[in-house]
Amino acid sequence: MTSAVHYHRRADVVTITMDDGKANALSPSLLADLGRALDRAAADVEGGGAVVLQGRDGVFSAGFDLNVLRGGGPEASDMVLTGFATAARLMSFPAPVVVACTGHAIAMGAFLLLAADYRIGTHGTYRVAANEVAIGLTLPRSAVVLLEARLTPAAFQRAALLAESFGPDDAVAAGFLDRVVEPGDAPVAAANVAAELNERLVAAAHAESKLRARADVLARLHAAISADAEDLRSRRAD
Repeated sequence: MTSAVHYHRRADVVTITMDDGKANALSPSLLADLGRALDRAAADVEGGGAVVLQGRDGVFSAGFDLNVLRGGGPEASDMVLTGFATAARLMSFPAPVVVACTGHAIAMGAFLLLAADYRIGTHGTYRVAANEVAIGLTLPRSAVVLLEARLTPAAFQRAALLAESFGPDDAVAAGFLDRVVEPGDAPVAAANVAAELNERLVAAAHAESKLRARADVLARLHAAISADAEDLRSRRAD
């Protein structure tokens, strides 16, 4: 892959690492690279396997590239829609998806966490947050669906409407993460969980059950993406 997205396969576990050397901003190019990595992973784990998605040390992803977002226009709209389409893809991915949250997960970075099957963070001072309303942005409908699907009701209200920032342990209680491990251990722990899931689960049954269990959420998410796309088109036309 490119220098920002690295792809590694060992036995039946594929590891996709986002590392742009900075904040892992989800730019159009990084999202395109991530999409190609997921294409490759889908082929590699067809019939059995699992995927680990991880960030660089200290940061999973700080969210969308703000320079592109502030520039507006079709590039910004396409970036936002691609980000949420990627989340929908992770949520319906035919193999188990385990995230190693290696540090800060902000905005779209946090929404990718919510789309995975199992999320492992590390102890430390990093934060998980949907910070849109704190920086003057109305929360996209797609983000609302993802937050509501995975967070506890109380945490959903605080995350979506108050832009609360969650530390690792609070992120577990809220529903952003499933568990935390010692600093630096998340990638190994995620790889171990991925291997265990691959051994435990029957691939076809997992894929079909995932779609059945998440049918309502996925339907709402795709509808929200379409509504967000219409909003973005209307704003460009004004």
